[in-house]
Amino acid sequence: MKLRILLSTVLAAAAGVAAHQVQPPQPVPPPPPPQQTEVQLVISGPTGGPPKYGVPEFLALSSDRETVEAARTVADVLFKDLEFEREFYLIPRDTYRSIPAAASIDTPPFDRWLELGADALVLGSVQRSASGGLQVRVKLYNVRTRQSVLAREYSGSAANPRQYAHTVADEIHQHQRALRGVARTKLTFSSDRDGERLGGPIENRSIQEIYIADYDGANQRRVTVNRTLNITPVWSPDGRAIAYTSYRRGFPDVFVSFIYQGKLERPANGTDRIHNFLPAWSPDGARLAFTSNRDGNSEIYVANADGSGLRRLTNHPAIDSTPTWSPTAQQVAFTSDRSGSPQIYIVGVDGVGLRRITAESYCDRATWSVAPFNEIAYTCRSGGGYDIKVYDVATGTSRQITFGEGSNESPAFAPNGRHLAFTSTRNGKTQVFTIARDGRDLRQITNSGNNRFPGWSQ
Repeated sequence: MKLRILLSTVLAAAAGVAAHQVQPPQPVPPPPPPQQTEVQLVISGPTGGPPKYGVPEFLALSSDRETVEAARTVADVLFKDLEFEREFYLIPRDTYRSIPAAASIDTPPFDRWLELGADALVLGSVQRSASGGLQVRVKLYNVRTRQSVLAREYSGSAANPRQYAHTVADEIHQHQRALRGVARTKLTFSSDRDGERLGGPIENRSIQEIYIADYDGANQRRVTVNRTLNITPVWSPDGRAIAYTSYRRGFPDVFVSFIYQGKLERPANGTDRIHNFLPAWSPDGARLAFTSNRDGNSEIYVANADGSGLRRLTNHPAIDSTPTWSPTAQQVAFTSDRSGSPQIYIVGVDGVGLRRITAESYCDRATWSVAPFNEIAYTCRSGGGYDIKVYDVATGTSRQITFGEGSNESPAFAPNGRHLAFTSTRNGKTQVFTIARDGRDLRQITNSGNNRFPGWSQ
């Protein structure tokens, strides 16, 4: 039974760990209020279709190599960020490479863009600031009305030009679609890619470290330095900490790493007899749900984020594990084999109202969308492997979004509920992928080693 295998895996490794401080992402200052000349107008597309966007190369107003490369990076990443949500049709760049670059982002060649059928045009410029950082200007135009509908200017560090693109993409999605974009969000996952470099398994125990990355897989970097098993990472809602299961003391326990401060906490207070694993943050970050055997059997417990107020949520001889919170924090979904095989159940945070929501032969690793969709994604057995299904809480119906290409497991929703991260063996090793909630737009995020248990920041 795979539920027991998962728990035995969590209970099977040991070694030491050290908190590893990560440099925080370079912040991009908030945009100024809309300019008086800015027209608050949503750009529409053809009837029944999305608006067509042109995103040409940004102008490099400084001639040094770093600025030229930064301008190219911002435009390239912005194109992909806007494409990700599928709200706009991004005109292929090869189509408009013959259009001369505008002398300024304030003077677009509208006629040429109209010939291509563009509805919207994003122009930008990048230059060095007096302090050595970057100044980035961006304008979004309605090509048909020849009006600027969004104008922004940013200044800050030159260390990570991608962050400017992510910020612009999220602003455009919010401004034009009232949509919360995910370009500035991050993924976390466990990886064994360091096992060989660090000397391989210790006493036949696997080495897995916690990594973080941008939502699209860029900037992957390790946040634990443990030479032990570190798995099931989840972001705190404020993005400042990651809770995960680690064997740094020789037994599984829940740790919270404040990755930008280098601080490590152990709210579940495990011992060699009390094992804690599979943490899940409440939507407000005030509480943690996790699995523990402290009363002799694997049950779901809830505690405040600092470990106080501990109470037991489930009470059954079967194994209860992998909790996930509802968007309202009034319910918890979890896996239990109390019916004979692992299935997904929902229970109120007061311990009442238990109900089973799945009926397949095997179901595990539920994750509850924090967005208005109110859906629960989970892993289910499918043929010789596993696939991802999504359960609609309102209708009680499920739909499948992966279909037998390798084993597909451990789903995690994006904060807007429109995408999921998950792991798959479809290309050989276990890697992290993202996919839209309708099963389209599959993208591979990791490539090195085996990577498991993704979590998506808010």
